[in-house]
Amino acid sequence: MPTQYAPERTLQRLEWTVLRRLDGLLQGDHRTLLRGAGLDLADLREYQDGDDVRHIDWNVTARVGHPHVRVHAEDRELSAWFLIDLSASLDFGSGQRPKRAQLIDVVAVLARLLTRRGNRVGAVIYDRGVRAILPPGTSRPHVLRLLHLLHSPPKKAAQTDAGPTRLHELMDAANHLLRRRSAVFLLSDFLSEPGWERPCAHLARRHDMVAVRLYDPLEQQLPDLGLLPLQDVETGEVLLVDTQDPVFRERFAHLAAQREDALRDSLARAGLDLLELAAEEDLLPALLRFVRLRAERTRAGANRPGAVPQADRGLRLVEKEVA
Repeated sequence: MPTQYAPERTLQRLEWTVLRRLDGLLQGDHRTLLRGAGLDLADLREYQDGDDVRHIDWNVTARVGHPHVRVHAEDRELSAWFLIDLSASLDFGSGQRPKRAQLIDVVAVLARLLTRRGNRVGAVIYDRGVRAILPPGTSRPHVLRLLHLLHSPPKKAAQTDAGPTRLHELMDAANHLLRRRSAVFLLSDFLSEPGWERPCAHLARRHDMVAVRLYDPLEQQLPDLGLLPLQDVETGEVLLVDTQDPVFRERFAHLAAQREDALRDSLARAGLDLLELAAEEDLLPALLRFVRLRAERTRAGANRPGAVPQADRGLRLVEKEVA
């Protein structure tokens, strides 16, 4: 398929298969998903490094003994940023679709959902370093420009830059670029060198941040396929493994589970909500599950002692079961 047609076809497909169905499920009176710098109070929380001191609630601060800030529901256009990891490991897929294809779909749906409501979306794209920065825009052609960047061939590895993903480079770029408080979507499979956790936590203290993790089931559990050569797509290293060995398969699954637990713990401690998507998973039910989770956490926060109820603005979840 010619590259110039791929973004338009991708967006048309998703507008028919996902966005039209979302229109019937996400309507005006839903719970706010993303918070911002509007005028309606949404919550109170403890002061964090980087918060605007003008938002400190001095009455609450005096009552509880340590600084608290007011969090406001967004009542004007929202700036959203996509931090996108397109490193070589995203090209893996044990089925018909690689992880990259699912990543492109979720970016297209979220970007179009936001821009159709007048919000601005921008992107920072990583592939063996920060490859592109797309300034925020609001139109459908702007979303197509973003998809064109995602459909473009990945950067070829030179002999000198071959190596594992360094996700901290994407986090550092975002920390320098994003000045105004924004909604931030971090999309990756998180197969990276360590060291990204601290800059990610720093970014999450200043922005409303969501992590979208792409994965393939084969990365979690190996089937019995006999002797199998496994290649690291980022370093080129090849290892011959015996998948007939049940001890090896059990050890592989155990290490994979440990890695996933560590990832979820790191994201939770940084304050990020997590949406996990398998490469071939149906996108609509996954997005709706995530919307429900955000709404439930919002209600739980609003119901705790001393909290301010959420404002009824922005995207809110329709309170009904979805078949």
